[in-house]
Amino acid sequence: MSAHCMLTGATPGFSNRISHSHRRTPRRFDPTVERKRHWLPSEGRHVRLRLSARAIRTVDAIGVEAAVARIRARGVRI
Repeated sequence: MSAHCMLTGATPGFSNRISHSHRRTPRRFDPTVERKRHWLPSEGRHVRLRLSARAIRTVDAIGVEAAVARIRARGVRI
């Protein structure tokens, strides 16, 4: 599940692509997920996180310690 954010839990959305003749074919909206490496001072190591663009802004606002605490509270192993 590569298009999945560890912090926000954002997953792909699904819909239909509609052509000019109004035929419907399935399509997929992937969140913008990137692998980011952050320094975790409490553990003295770097952690790699798969974060969406919104989650990267959230980490900048609340800090990496609080973000990792939220990720672990969701049950995701880092």
